[in-house]
Amino acid sequence: MDSSRSEKPSTKQRLIDGVLATIRGQGITAVSARTVAAAAGTNQALIFYHFGSVDELVAQACVSATEARVATYRPRFAEVRTVGELLDLGRRIHVEERAEGNLAVLAQTLAGAQTGGRLAEATREALDKWVVEVQATLERVLAGSPLTEFADPAGLARAVSAGFLGLTLFESVDPDGGEQALEALARLAALVDVVEGLGPVATRAVRAKLRKTKR
Repeated sequence: MDSSRSEKPSTKQRLIDGVLATIRGQGITAVSARTVAAAAGTNQALIFYHFGSVDELVAQACVSATEARVATYRPRFAEVRTVGELLDLGRRIHVEERAEGNLAVLAQTLAGAQTGGRLAEATREALDKWVVEVQATLERVLAGSPLTEFADPAGLARAVSAGFLGLTLFESVDPDGGEQALEALARLAALVDVVEGLGPVATRAVRAKLRKTKR
């Protein structure tokens, strides 16, 4: 068997790659059966044969591409031991995904999903894949921390994920402001790590103070 032939991307994968390339290069408003077929080097009819509609193709491309990227970073999430390390990883992921054009794809699909429908569902599913990894990491690094009973890892994970996605849009008009936002997050993470390293007496004092604040 010809190994080069067996490694050739399937038609479905070529269409997914084609729609992603179109979004990265021209934005989601440029997506059509014609532009995607041209980018994929296929016939327009194959879009409807494999996916039923252009919207479904965009939806599946968004989810599958995000799933693949999250899987790439999963071992690095597993190595994180502190909130500061999680933020550092987030910054590296942000830089790498922005350079690859993947954050732009998510931002574009998010913009296109404002009217609801299948694309909104797919974009939410794609974002949730990042949230799940961040949440699991937060739950692990905060285990036993005086902040555990007051922090909401699920909410924090969504806030962090939304924040890094929002920075993609922010940086396009105010790069310095985007960097300032990241530095502010870094200082906050450093503060959390300091609290994490407190001794038992200080930890009890922090818990007591937080409980009073929570009332």
